[in-house]
Amino acid sequence: MGRTNAAAGMIIEDHMKKVLYKGKKKAQIVDKTLAPRLKHSAFGDFPKTHIAGKKAGLHSKVAKKQDDFSDLKPKVIPLKKGQGLGGKAVTLNPKKEAIKPKKPKAGARKKRKIPISEFRRFYDRGDLPIIIEHSGSGCKLKWTKDVDLTQLDYHHYLPIFFEGIREKTEPYRFLAVQGIFELLEHGQARVLPVIPQLIIPIKTALNTRDKDIICICLKILQRLVTCSETIGEALVPYYRQILPILNLFKNSNHNTGDKIDYSQRKETNLGDLIQETLELFEQCGGEDAFINIKYMIPTYESCVLQ
Repeated sequence: MGRTNAAAGMIIEDHMKKVLYKGKKKAQIVDKTLAPRLKHSAFGDFPKTHIAGKKAGLHSKVAKKQDDFSDLKPKVIPLKKGQGLGGKAVTLNPKKEAIKPKKPKAGARKKRKIPISEFRRFYDRGDLPIIIEHSGSGCKLKWTKDVDLTQLDYHHYLPIFFEGIREKTEPYRFLAVQGIFELLEHGQARVLPVIPQLIIPIKTALNTRDKDIICICLKILQRLVTCSETIGEALVPYYRQILPILNLFKNSNHNTGDKIDYSQRKETNLGDLIQETLELFEQCGGEDAFINIKYMIPTYESCVLQ
């Protein structure tokens, strides 16, 4: 059996979660609470007057009729437990200590809201030369007949595909991830001039602090560094934009004891992925790579200088 690629692996993982967590209310199969919602139809959202369950012209709240004698009526303030005077007795028991409030959390690793990507807008508009080919073995990305990947304008298309890294909704996620891997495979040296345009989409995807998005972003960074010999050194000036989030999740490993952690086989263990990515950065980044990585991630130890 052949090894599945990263894009197809995400779809298989979603189907596995639906099977394993079927019938369990507490388990949230796919966390899309912070992801942008889809439109109501292919032509956009429906007008508010045509949404089911809401009648036209009744959206505004109807003002309540005011009573003319409301000012003369006595105002009754409901009492809470322990505020009234009835039923109180003297006691010698010590006073109960007040409940201390919990220490607030900084929320450095808390998930952030995912902004809408430009990839979704371009794909919905039909500006991208890609389609999904459905087959018995799974979904495949298919480029239109008039597209030659060796002659494609990477300055225009590659940043758009990198915008789709932060998508969590199908088919946008599959198309963006699989499209990036195929473009990097055929691009090689043509990817180098586009590096400055890729930094902002990568930084935006990492700043969502969503572990699923960070994992696929790290796999793309590994493929980006190894697709050409000069890209590793070109990424060194941008370590200050990329590495701060990796520093937060560097030690994000599960202490499972004697249990099995399937994330190692699926290559979704965040701590291991970050360590592999940093080692690739050091090996492909030249002489200045290690000192820049060490500046942003002080706990990193060199894999070359040993």
